[in-house]
Formats: sequence, structure tokens, C-alpha cells
Amino acid sequence: MARSKTLTVGKWRRLQQTAGAGGTFAVLAVDHRGPLRRSLETESPQGKTDEALTALKKDIVRHLAPVTTAVLLDPETAAGQCVADGSMPARTGLLVALDTGSTGDPLNRWTTLVENWSVEKTARLGASGAKMLLYYNPDAPEASKREALVQKVALECDNHDIPFFLEPLSYASDGSRGPLPPEQRRKVVIETARRLVPLGADILKAEFPVDVSIEPDENLWRDACEELTEVSDVPWVLLSGGVDYDTFLKQVRVACEAGASGVMAGRAVWKEAVTLEIAVRNDFLSGIGYERMRRLKSLCAALGRPFTEVYDSPELDYDWYGTIGCV
Repeated sequence: MARSKTLTVGKWRRLQQTAGAGGTFAVLAVDHRGPLRRSLETESPQGKTDEALTALKKDIVRHLAPVTTAVLLDPETAAGQCVADGSMPARTGLLVALDTGSTGDPLNRWTTLVENWSVEKTARLGASGAKMLLYYNPDAPEASKREALVQKVALECDNHDIPFFLEPLSYASDGSRGPLPPEQRRKVVIETARRLVPLGADILKAEFPVDVSIEPDENLWRDACEELTEVSDVPWVLLSGGVDYDTFLKQVRVACEAGASGVMAGRAVWKEAVTLEIAVRNDFLSGIGYERMRRLKSLCAALGRPFTEVYDSPELDYDWYGTIGCV
């Protein structure tokens, strides 16, 4: 696979901060908002849902961050809060979402950026990367507008020397409800990578390219993941997409053997904790949740493709410091 570009020393350093010692990623994703907030509304005192959401995320981060390479958080309810109170370990990489998150609504598939937040503020917080979720189907009439948004955000990330983690989520181009039909999934996931990665993504956060609930043949899973590796000129990591942990573990093994560089794992690791009473929640996270994340990290380290096999380290002249930060 051809290398797409040489990273700046700033991006290189920040990727080092988000990856493990061997160059693979085991990122804990806790940037969920809308659907998670709705799950907590019935459990929280009136008007206190945001507080409950922040408390949940602090618990998840405190227990699980020690066995991750990085944590993905949102700016509204978690990133600043977890840094400020020490829930977020100082030596763990921090990624921050630019988007407002998944809508959870099959008819509302538009990416909205967080108001009063930016790539610049992400860098000023001390984050090691910026992530944007993008609803995308290459055959949809609005595809070109979404591609323009990717280019815009990528340029801002370049200007601040911060890696851009792009998370495309597929949908049916005819506007129908429900997930993408299984027969279209591989084509759309692969073509999405082919079109969007060259627009400026540094790391692709990808959906598994096969609907495993329909297709049980792991040889076909591997073939699809190898195709995704082939078309992506940057490292890619696998999102969990709400599947159960055991299924995700199988997907991760196949994906990493086929060229993935790790995972960004969310609900597959911690979803049972959402509505548990606080003491039970912490017991779950410190036990089952911790072991799930530890196992994923070990699997990615053993089987994943290091990002250093995709990007060469920067070659610097002795006057490099005179040009850094120039755009």
C-alpha cells in the first residue's frame, strides 16, 4: 500500500501519544451524547441529565483509561471535565470530537459541528487528535457537500498540526429507515474510504465492511477488510458500532489480521454500565469493563498494523524549527 503523505513532526508526535508503544491504537470511545442522554433521562433527576452524563463518563474513563492508548471524549460533557478532575490520566492520549455525535434518528443523518468549538480549541486543550463523525453515502445527492466539509476540517487540522480522525457512518442513499442493506454495505464502506481519505484524513475510523449478522463466513470478512486496507492510504481503526463484545472481538481479530491498526471501542465495552446504580456500575467497569478493554488492547498490539508502517517518520533539517507552525 502506498504511503499517502509525510506527516509533520507535530502530527507525528500526537499520533505517538494516541498509539501504544508498538504503534497500534486501542482507543476508548466515550463521546456519545444524544442517544446516551436519552437513556439517562428516565434515571436522572429532572434537569440533571447532563450532570448524570458527565458522572457516567468520568467513571468510565477513570476505570478504563489505564488500559487504553487514548480516550475519545466530547467537549460538552466530558473532555474538559475529565482533564480538570484527573479522571483522564496525564499520560493517556486525548482525542476530542468536533461533531455533536450520532443523532440516533434514521431520518436525521446530517453532521453538525459543536457550537463554539473548533480544531484550534481542541489543540489548545492539549488534545492529541480531533475526530469528526460524518454521515456519508457516495451515491447520495448531498455527498459533495459532505466531502467539502471533510476538506475544510482537514485543512484546519493541518493548520494546527493535529491529526484528523475521520469517522464516516453509512446510510441508505434513498433515505429509507434502518441500516444500510447488507448487500450494499461492503461496496459503500470501501468506496467511502476511497473517496474521503484523500481529502485529508490522517486516520480512518471505519465501520466493519460486512454485516456479520447476515454473513457468518470469516473468510469473506477478511477479504472485505483486506480490500479496505488496500484502498485506504492511511491507517484505519475499527469502530464497535454497538455490536456485542464477543462479536466485536471476532471482528477486531479479523480486521487486524487484514491490516487494521486497532480500534476505537465504545458501547461494546461499557454499554451495560449506563443504567446501573453507581456502586454496581463501578464494580462492572473495574471488573468486566476493564478486562474487555485490556483484552482488546492486547489483541491490537499483537495483530494490528502499526501506523509507522504506513507513515514514515519526519526527516528534519537543522532549520526545521524556523518553519514549524507556518501555513
